[in-house]
Amino acid sequence: MNESVRTTLKCQEPGDGTGDVITDLPDDILERMGLKIGDSLSIQLIGGSIVLKPISDADAQP
Repeated sequence: MNESVRTTLKCQEPGDGTGDVITDLPDDILERMGLKIGDSLSIQLIGGSIVLKPISDADAQP
């Protein structure tokens, strides 16, 4: 996937005191990004936008 997919999502606090947030990615976004349950994503703040990118197994190895 080389194209950008822009959307606005709502983040939710899980209520466990960790400071984490949860957001549901719509099925069409997952499909366009080639993602499935259990895949890992990197997260960056770039120019005021949160950017998610898939992490391949090769990228995860030291």
